[in-house]
Amino acid sequence: MKLTDIFLSEDARLHYKGILNSYSQIFFSENKAFAWVLIPATFLDPYAGLFGFISLLVSNFTAYGLGLNIYTISRGLYGFNSLLTGLGLGVYFSPGWQLMFMVAMASLITLGFSVALEGVVGKYALPYLSLPFVFASWLVMLALLDFTALGISERGVYFLNELYQMGGDWLVAFYNTTVFFDIWQPLRVYFISLAAIFFQYNILTGILIATGILYYSRIAFTLSLLGFFAAYAFYSIIGANLNDLNYSYIGFNYILTAIAIGGFFIIPSKGSYLSVLILIPMLALLTTGLSRILMVFNLPVYSLPFNIAVLMFLYVLKFRTTSQANLSEVVVQQNSPEKNLYAFQNHIIRFGSSYKLPFRLPFYGEWVITQGHSGDHTHKENWRHAWDFEIADDEGKTYQGTGDFPEDYYCFAKPVIATADGEIVEVVDDIEDNVIGKYNLIQNWGNTIVIKHADYLYSKISHLKKGTAKVKKGDFVKTGQHLAQCGNSGRSPYPHLHFQFQATPWIGSGTYEYPFRHLLIHKDNTYQYMSFSIPEKDQKVCNIEVNPLMKNAFQLIPGQGIKISGKWNSKDFITEWIVGTNMYNKSYIYCTESKSLAWFENDGVVWLFTHFEGTKNTLLHYFYLAAFKVQLAFYKASDTVDSLPVNQLFSKKQLFLQDFVAPFFMYLRAYHRLKFTFTDDEMSPSEIFLESEIESFVWRKRSQKIHFEIKIDKKGISKLNVNGPSIKIESVWEIL
Repeated sequence: MKLTDIFLSEDARLHYKGILNSYSQIFFSENKAFAWVLIPATFLDPYAGLFGFISLLVSNFTAYGLGLNIYTISRGLYGFNSLLTGLGLGVYFSPGWQLMFMVAMASLITLGFSVALEGVVGKYALPYLSLPFVFASWLVMLALLDFTALGISERGVYFLNELYQMGGDWLVAFYNTTVFFDIWQPLRVYFISLAAIFFQYNILTGILIATGILYYSRIAFTLSLLGFFAAYAFYSIIGANLNDLNYSYIGFNYILTAIAIGGFFIIPSKGSYLSVLILIPMLALLTTGLSRILMVFNLPVYSLPFNIAVLMFLYVLKFRTTSQANLSEVVVQQNSPEKNLYAFQNHIIRFGSSYKLPFRLPFYGEWVITQGHSGDHTHKENWRHAWDFEIADDEGKTYQGTGDFPEDYYCFAKPVIATADGEIVEVVDDIEDNVIGKYNLIQNWGNTIVIKHADYLYSKISHLKKGTAKVKKGDFVKTGQHLAQCGNSGRSPYPHLHFQFQATPWIGSGTYEYPFRHLLIHKDNTYQYMSFSIPEKDQKVCNIEVNPLMKNAFQLIPGQGIKISGKWNSKDFITEWIVGTNMYNKSYIYCTESKSLAWFENDGVVWLFTHFEGTKNTLLHYFYLAAFKVQLAFYKASDTVDSLPVNQLFSKKQLFLQDFVAPFFMYLRAYHRLKFTFTDDEMSPSEIFLESEIESFVWRKRSQKIHFEIKIDKKGISKLNVNGPSIKIESVWEIL
């Protein structure tokens, strides 16, 4: 437990976080260690650092006093703009009580701009970035032209004297080493540009900030270099004055833009890095043009170019009609480019693209796919994304007896069900079933039902048996509802079921590629669970039939408590968890001891963890690994295989090099595998045993393996055992 948790109240802890995050939020971070690097960087000019600190305190406590959201305050979102405003005023003006008063007033103005812009640009799901600081600083600086009591600061002229007062000879000597060291000129300007973000105009501050960025995020550090040196190269190529970067300290606009677009608001990828390179020349033109305009009013450009470029880019993306995998916006912001990337990569591997609606197979029991996508007979061109299903016996035959009559076929007259909720938009039910071997090419699709599930998403089931439709046009149906029976109508020489997704409601519409969410593939006496998949020809497939014991075990209810005790490496331990939901109705398990959270989803068919935040060496994290994905059924010898985000298993040291190249390729991998090993009664079990394992790989060579055992009985999960290279846990569960 942290000292802040022991000595501070909940509100005090949130204010403490708000102060730290006000510093790190300038680089889109909420990393506390990074904040502790940035704080001393601002105090290399002590008065600037002091007035910046006072400004954010005034802003945060005023926001709290006005009743603004305490969690927004704790994230530093109301404080970081005020911090910048205070730093700027503290640098430009001489210290005194007059400046103290003006900084407080400027902080309140900045807070007002922050809240106002939160409402204006927030409507478009856009950030207000540092616009409040820019607007407030301009306003105050113009006003202070008439305030003669405030003198212009001359502290920067005697910087070495100021360093000596702060740290003595050693600090002056260290600074002189950095200043006079034969450092490459562009790199020197890069460090000064970083320092200028906090109104510090020296290399020492820049080096300190660069070190903090490298610690916080390897991707952000790489992007800061990419953004700045791309701008430096562009200035050189077009013959622009490089002194603009060196003496006007505008280089930070390129750094912040690169981090924002390349790795924070956009998932880091080849596309995001390319976008940075394309934006840099545009940003240079924007910066030069705005500087000329603002020069008329004696106002600095500050970070205005960065704000305009990022907001315009993000706003343009809102108008896209198709998503691009290489230019994907961050949906769940984790305030770390690496975490955003690893979560996104894992989501793509687990679920493919962002398919939102869960579809099941349109039948009961086990059927075989006799024609899949781009099939041998009819699934061609615009109609290639479709399936034909039949029922086959153990020998692969689809009929009994001679097969001369429709009734001989196993699938004939079997129930057909709705694959998802929707509205019936078309029903044909009066076409005669064919004699075996004959076609009806005039009424090609035969008896058919079309269901609308969402805009531009329909399902169509064809070749149904005449007179068996149990729905009519305009009816609303639920998942699994009986629709009709499998038949032999239309272009169907043998009884089978044709199924497809399509974007339009008409019976002759072309097909649309869309996966089934949950299904089992039966092969060689084993079942393999597949999610968001496109099953293929000759595969035997079936829906998952939920087991009541499994369903009960993973039916965790908000407010429910779980008490766990046992042995951790031969030492006794006790811990407690609480199940809860947030304001967006997302479910989680909360560990009261470690303050860790494990987020999960349960759609009634499959349980899966979606995210973990907190301390890894906890039982909650091991449960997250053990039950990463669990089908709520019992199929002996069935396997569920899934991919894990690498940052949930590998250490920071192992991830360090991977972080640099992660937007381009991954050499670290982690997988979860689960199987059902035993039940006392397959028809009506009272106990079920599961085994799972986590394996990690470096360059395809296994580096670690952790084994888990889970026991389930009528009370729910009753035991969880963990065995790894340096961990052995035996735990007993009690549902409160």
